[in-house]
Amino acid sequence: MTDVIVETEPPIAAKLFPERIEALRDFTKNLVERGEELGLIGPLELPRIWTRHILNCAIIAPLLRQGTVGDVGSGSGLPGLVLAIIRPDINFVLIEPMERRVSWLNDQVTTLGLSNTRVIRARAEEIDSQIALDQVTARAVSSLQKLIPLTAPLLRGEGELILMKGVSVEKEIAAAAKQIKKYKLHNPEVLILGSEVLTEETRVFRATVGEETS
Repeated sequence: MTDVIVETEPPIAAKLFPERIEALRDFTKNLVERGEELGLIGPLELPRIWTRHILNCAIIAPLLRQGTVGDVGSGSGLPGLVLAIIRPDINFVLIEPMERRVSWLNDQVTTLGLSNTRVIRARAEEIDSQIALDQVTARAVSSLQKLIPLTAPLLRGEGELILMKGVSVEKEIAAAAKQIKKYKLHNPEVLILGSEVLTEETRVFRATVGEETS
């Protein structure tokens, strides 16, 4: 990996998350050193590891509320581990089916001392109904048409989906109209975060699951 250029930490990172920046640095360093070897991230992503990945995930932290947040398809820990670092006041459940990735996630939870985080090896549809979540996140997992049926059933009460999406999110919403209706999603919206402070903005599909109250 000597020929690969790794992005230097942007000054905005420490300004946005001063109290958690050391842990973010440790995680980023670990991901850079082992991510390609473990198939967690490609070499072409290393020159933009902070702007495209770490900060892209971190910027959604203020959307999370106290309770239990599930991250479906955690993979390399984006966004689950990043959010767990920034929000120690929240309990996180990282859901990932692949053994190699589960091992990586557990290793990072231990290495980073994340007492607010546990990892479950399973597909979202295999999760026991007793694991009720207040919010669910996901990044680069699937289209909303497929993702909503996987994530909405995991929520309890007026649970909330916080799903990171790309520039085609509006088209995905239109294609997922049946799923949005079936799973009783209300107040759906697209949030664009970080445009004033980051070089790459983050798009989030947010919706509440359950019967809409007047």
